[in-house]
Amino acid sequence: MDETSNDDIYAYALSKTLTKVSSPATVGLYSSCQNRLSMILGQMAVYMKQEALKIEQKYKGRYKPRSVTPSFCGFLALIGRMLFYRPIWTEENQQHHNIRFIDVHFSAWHFAGSDLLWAGLAIRLFQAMQMNFGKLQIVLFRVAQHDEEEEVKKKRVEDSPNHWRSKKVCCCPLWFLCLSILMVPPIILVLLLTFSLPKPEMKPGVAVNGTTTQVALFEGLVIAALGVPAASALRFVFSMGKNLIFSQDLNIKRGMDNERISIQLGFMNEVRKEMWFLSQFIQFMEVFERRRIRVLLKITNLDRCSPKKIVAVLDAINILLSDEESPYISILAVNPDVLVQKVNFADGCFSKEDRAYAMLNRIVTLAFTVPPLCDDSKRNLFDSLTSNKRRTGSLKETCSLVEIVFDTKESCQLIDRNPAALDVNEEEVEKLVMSILTSNKRNLNKYMLEDAMSMRREINSIRLTVIIMKALKKDLPRSDYIAAWVALANQWPCRLSWIIQCVEDAQQRAVIDRNNEANTADSKTLWEVFSESRAELYVMSAQIEDLLEQDGDPEMFERFLKMDFRFTVKDLKAFEEATVNLDRSIRKELAQLRGTYRLKDCSWMRNLAPLPITTIINMDKEDVCKELERMKFPSKYIDIVRSKDLNGTALVFCEADDLKSILDMTLGEWATFRLHFLGLPSHLRPQYKNMPPSPSHSQNQVSGFRLHVPHQ
Repeated sequence: MDETSNDDIYAYALSKTLTKVSSPATVGLYSSCQNRLSMILGQMAVYMKQEALKIEQKYKGRYKPRSVTPSFCGFLALIGRMLFYRPIWTEENQQHHNIRFIDVHFSAWHFAGSDLLWAGLAIRLFQAMQMNFGKLQIVLFRVAQHDEEEEVKKKRVEDSPNHWRSKKVCCCPLWFLCLSILMVPPIILVLLLTFSLPKPEMKPGVAVNGTTTQVALFEGLVIAALGVPAASALRFVFSMGKNLIFSQDLNIKRGMDNERISIQLGFMNEVRKEMWFLSQFIQFMEVFERRRIRVLLKITNLDRCSPKKIVAVLDAINILLSDEESPYISILAVNPDVLVQKVNFADGCFSKEDRAYAMLNRIVTLAFTVPPLCDDSKRNLFDSLTSNKRRTGSLKETCSLVEIVFDTKESCQLIDRNPAALDVNEEEVEKLVMSILTSNKRNLNKYMLEDAMSMRREINSIRLTVIIMKALKKDLPRSDYIAAWVALANQWPCRLSWIIQCVEDAQQRAVIDRNNEANTADSKTLWEVFSESRAELYVMSAQIEDLLEQDGDPEMFERFLKMDFRFTVKDLKAFEEATVNLDRSIRKELAQLRGTYRLKDCSWMRNLAPLPITTIINMDKEDVCKELERMKFPSKYIDIVRSKDLNGTALVFCEADDLKSILDMTLGEWATFRLHFLGLPSHLRPQYKNMPPSPSHSQNQVSGFRLHVPHQ
């Protein structure tokens, strides 16, 4: 058995969480590495099948679920239920304990050539349903059970011990009527053969053939008994044949090819109706199989498509799969950095609600950002890529359980192992989750948003965090701290990402400088970390406007970390591997702005390279004087700095024109001073890549970030 990797744990935790998530739901599975996404999706298929089997084995209910692959008798039972019965929606069959997952893989890249990418999504669902349930069963349900008028009717849940109600014709059960029609002719025939009919009156001179008269009378009775049912049966057979030949996926393809039809609004409505039909069919099969059925729609390679088509698919997820009783769980496996950039530059992106983060927040009910690989995982991956050994046994076993298209050989090497044995006590997890959700309600309620989507995200993320920490065998913090940490990542993702980046930079700097203060810094609160660096965040706020727009009220953020939940750096390290509801691309952008664009302190560039903003802000006037002296500026400028008390904060937040007039430098001296202390002019600074081009901002202009004074 291979050693359990973190990605195995993430796949296991996500699989276990999805058994509890109510549908419809959309999971945002984010990672910049397509290979890791493919591996996690593959491992998820294995773990979800194991989890569903484990749930059924532990089930002690009255009715056992039917087999997924029914026998001939089961097939006949299904045909009988479809022809002669209708399901009764009860509390019991609406909340089945057992569950079955159906994997549907949709590679958006395969349909990228079509202008109607969302219609390809519907076609893929139809094909998957036909493969899993059979084309005949779906067609029979459409003919015998489907009623379009049911869509506008409210679903009524009854309190009944029965799960099926017989169809009736004139108050007579349909099955009894059909049985009677089949039994009446043989009974009449037996009576005719057993008892002779009375002979008709004979007219003089006319010969009567008794046998012919009896046959004619029998034919009349048979035609009278079977005429109307035979016509109904012929109509039923004709409808079945028509739907078998002209399937709905074929009709959608024809609509996509016909430009006159595809541009009409009615085409999308027809596709939506077909999606509702599939939902009704699955609900029927749930009652028949006595288990919940969830369709996992795994959407991959969407970030490879054009911005217009990406927005169309996101709208399809939001509209076509938005039915409250829909059994679909969409898994959006993408690179969030690429997706955000393309959506923000798509046509029609005018308001904040049209931007990528706002659109994803409206759709995604569970965000899962795959954490970076640890050092051991990187080494194992490197060894697997450099090794010439090909282990195909476990790969075939794993890939046979899930329909996934791997783009590269590296993906196969990542998934080339049996799933590790992971088992977390479900009852213990449920008790812990309930205690977390009910503890310290009063404090947490103040920080929750008003929309139900955000609440669902936090509830699902809490369960996911607990499972990951249990699987990682970590000591769980206080229950209210777990919920608070999830809320912190959900409500203030940009500010939390900034704090994490500052802590990481400080630790790396301590290692480089061989400073032991990193160990003592674990007791520092996150609010202290933020307070020390928020001036730096304030300076770059114009470049990260789109990121700061995701954060909530800054005063509530201060109260959260300063009063109600005093998280420390030690707490941050404890939650680090389990923080999967925080978009890592935000931290990547902040890291690039904070460190990647800094020029190295090379000896030949030392006098020209801009100083890091962190260094400048923390400089007092003497530090500024020493730097000017090192750069061999005239002493008169050093005297001006001392007399005017120009420390680092003054240099950063002072208007450049005012500073220039105070120092009264020559043009060449001012250019060198400005480049070194103030950085590049605003018109030469790189625009934030996730924002559309906008007019240049002045150095001290702020957008979406308030440098408020801490409350005493």
